[in-house]
Amino acid sequence: MGFLKNRYAQILTLALVAQAVLFYGLSHGENVPLVRPLDAFPAALGDWTMVQAGVMDKGDMEALRADDAVVRTYMQGSNHQIASLFVAYFKSQRTGQTPHSPKNCMPGNGWSPTESGTVSFSVPGEPRPIEVNRYIVNRGDQASAVLYWYQTNRRVIASEYRAKIYSVVDAMRYNRTDTALVRVVVPIQTDSASATNAAILFIQALFEPLRHYLPS
Repeated sequence: MGFLKNRYAQILTLALVAQAVLFYGLSHGENVPLVRPLDAFPAALGDWTMVQAGVMDKGDMEALRADDAVVRTYMQGSNHQIASLFVAYFKSQRTGQTPHSPKNCMPGNGWSPTESGTVSFSVPGEPRPIEVNRYIVNRGDQASAVLYWYQTNRRVIASEYRAKIYSVVDAMRYNRTDTALVRVVVPIQTDSASATNAAILFIQALFEPLRHYLPS
């Protein structure tokens, strides 16, 4: 039981217990807003243009358990930089439909993290900088910068722990547990700093349009 002495383990345990009580013991008709389908997300984002639309087969969608998802690859016209976008939207987390953390699923696909942390930057429409997760991953001779976060109608969250806590808070206050996982991957061509900067530029281009496809 030594792990329970860890502060983050304690917070996560309390959040999961509260989540179980609220989601299953007090479950009632949840206020699930209408959203636009993610496959209608724009093909052009500033100077970024979609060059490939990914397809998730039925098996992948069943494993993901998301209500909607989109996979896209964009290219920046000025320097041909590539950025991959993945968005998964969950209408409710009451029945166990929760986002899978990229830091857990990417190693399962053969990617090994070499750096981890967070990065903060300004985005259109937000009065304060947002904070997102940043991972540098490697597979063979390939390397990529991965930036991801959890997004609700009220906040952008980097921490998985805080995302679970806020889902409990929103369930109590607003009768809503909907959320989205947003992930951006940029291949490292020269160095991780340049790839991270390219990912930030891409996020700044997509952030405001994405608001129109996630619940308000």
